[in-house]
Amino acid sequence: TDAAGRSLRAALLPQGLGAPRPLQDPWSWQEEPPRLLPLRRGPGAAPSPLPALGLTPLGGLSAQPCFLKDWELHVHFKIHGAGKKNLHGDGLALWYTQERLVPGPVFGSKDNFHGLAIFLDTYPNDEATERVFPYISAMVNNGSLTYDHSKDGRWTELAGCTADLRNQNHDTFLAIRYSRGRLTVMTDVEDKNEWKNCIDIAGVQLPTGYFFGASAGTGDLSDNHDIISMKLFQLMVEHPLEDETVDWTKIEPSVSLLKSPKDNVDDPTGNFRSGPLTGWKVFLLLLCALLGIIVCAVVGAVVFQKRQERNKRFY
Repeated sequence: TDAAGRSLRAALLPQGLGAPRPLQDPWSWQEEPPRLLPLRRGPGAAPSPLPALGLTPLGGLSAQPCFLKDWELHVHFKIHGAGKKNLHGDGLALWYTQERLVPGPVFGSKDNFHGLAIFLDTYPNDEATERVFPYISAMVNNGSLTYDHSKDGRWTELAGCTADLRNQNHDTFLAIRYSRGRLTVMTDVEDKNEWKNCIDIAGVQLPTGYFFGASAGTGDLSDNHDIISMKLFQLMVEHPLEDETVDWTKIEPSVSLLKSPKDNVDDPTGNFRSGPLTGWKVFLLLLCALLGIIVCAVVGAVVFQKRQERNKRFY
């Protein structure tokens, strides 16, 4: 390993953090020692006074690919700056991709990537959005999708949540877990020393042999995006016997969804509600409305007839 790689790894060692906090569930852990990702500084990465990797515009990537089928990544980060009331941006991205990081328009890295991206977006480019920023979102891409900055990635977003993660005076953490086709993202940004649910998606297929990385973009504004440490854990999980015959390096990144992410529209709570109804959904809605009208008409006719018969008895 060259001297630059050694010095960067030393800079990424946690400063008095102790062991990361595991998520509370029955899965077993391989905690000792955690895999401290030896990120390599990318072109344009700005120096930082913190014991961290400053990301502007392109940060770092893991020196070796990850061949774990089940893993969890803990990221200790800090996003801070002097800008107020949206006079800052754009945000931080965490990657698990086939390609090593290449400079590009998506938070400092390339578009049309293969793999997983978690975006910590601090600036609302869509002025019509009701979403509250900063906003964390997930995207899985097989190289065919384009991230739309003007809509803050809404059309390709799988799920997301609002998180007050900027300019905090305490440590901020993010946990990304991938196991048995399930992607989970949790945050600890409120200084409560506990994880909070953000994203939970089943049916996610990610290959092994991809690279972890981090990048950031500022656009016309400015902010500081620091990675203090990234720790990778192997999750000891049982898989079906048929999984042993699968070549996990050849899997195509994909997600099995009941509906397309393009059907998602903003909700003030930061969650999703269904988008405009089209096609068979409109037909079913009209059919249900028609049946409802018929039922109401029949019931009304029966009630009216009984009242008429009751009134005749009094004459």
